[in-house]
Amino acid sequence: MTSSRTIYAAGTPDRPVFFAAPQDDPTGIRAAPNSTNGSAVQSALSTPAFVDRIQVSWRGFIKKSKEVAQNNAGMLLIAGSQGFFSLMNVAVKTLNSLDPPVSAMELVFVRMFITWICCVSYMYITKVPDPILGPKGVRLLLCLRGFVGFFGLFGVYYSLQYLSLSDATVLTFLAPMGASVAAAFFLGESITWKQCGAGLCSLFGVILIARPASLFGRVAELPDVTLSDGTGNLVEDISLTPHVTQAQRLVAVGVALLGVLGATGAYTTIRAIGKRAHPLHNITYFSSLCVIVSTISMIVMRTEFILPLRLAWIAMLLMIGIFGFFAQTLLTMGLQREAVGRGTMAVYTQVVYAMTFDQIFFHSSPSVLSILGTLIIVCSAIYVAVTKENPGKHKRMQSQLPSVEDITLEDGLLANQEDRLDEDIELKGAPPHDGVHS
Repeated sequence: MTSSRTIYAAGTPDRPVFFAAPQDDPTGIRAAPNSTNGSAVQSALSTPAFVDRIQVSWRGFIKKSKEVAQNNAGMLLIAGSQGFFSLMNVAVKTLNSLDPPVSAMELVFVRMFITWICCVSYMYITKVPDPILGPKGVRLLLCLRGFVGFFGLFGVYYSLQYLSLSDATVLTFLAPMGASVAAAFFLGESITWKQCGAGLCSLFGVILIARPASLFGRVAELPDVTLSDGTGNLVEDISLTPHVTQAQRLVAVGVALLGVLGATGAYTTIRAIGKRAHPLHNITYFSSLCVIVSTISMIVMRTEFILPLRLAWIAMLLMIGIFGFFAQTLLTMGLQREAVGRGTMAVYTQVVYAMTFDQIFFHSSPSVLSILGTLIIVCSAIYVAVTKENPGKHKRMQSQLPSVEDITLEDGLLANQEDRLDEDIELKGAPPHDGVHS
């Protein structure tokens, strides 16, 4: 008996859809046959949506930015410190416009005293061991850091009595190059030709901005920027120094070079101390010595101490101390994390901050040469930052390479296997294995 059955025409495919796709299907998914919307699904899967592409690109940009930031953390901290130094100098310049003006040594005393109070208070609150003397193993280096830092400060202030601000600025910015050489010689840090070239380009940018009278002549337009020296100490805004003899100028240049050596020693000793001491230990020693010497200098020279009776004075003095504290802290943290040769490249960004803040607060328009010098400094710093190789990449490559122990173990296992093969062949009466592998 035969029964007639009506076959149900199902819309499902008669073969799996997850096998290898043909060459004309870039998505790797074959559309189901007899499917009404198969072509639409294939079209949607073959080309990603515009929003998805934007999200993928944005995630890649964020990831790359984080890698660059982590790889250049030291330079970023030093660049941030130069911003605080420039803000401190804005307060110094504002304070100098008040009547009566505050002497330079009093500014040093106030700034370093506030810095010392902040350092010691923070370390006591956070229970940092040995907040005043520091760790026992590096106390000599900490003393050396404070000693050379003071000479960096002294060299700048003495030279400013007989040199213009532009001439003194160019001389003090020799410190980053000197620190690179000193770190390579004393600490064994590597310095590349790329870093040397970028440093020379940055120094050329500083010359274009400062336009020293020794190179451009007295008729050249002098900059109206307030800078600090190589160690981040404030510099008075002095443009011209009349009635200076040639002998006084030569002595001032020699003392300025002594200040460059002091700044070079400060950078090098901070790097030599590294993370063996808290960053505030470095600043405590430096501020302590500066407070002592500035106090003795004011007593010996009988400098009048201006009491801050006006509210504007108090505000500016507090800003000088607070900004100086943050600037020194970021500078020390950056030099602890970055080699001196690369880290000091970020010191040149202070010129960029100075020009920007002069435009914002004092409405001083930069010249064409100043803009060109700023671009040279920024491009040099960016070049040094992006050309640094990622240390994590080398670690991953080293982890992928077989170690000496692994190679020795592998050779031993192969030799053992070869000996067993020779024994088996000898037992079967065949000639021994000659050790040549196919």
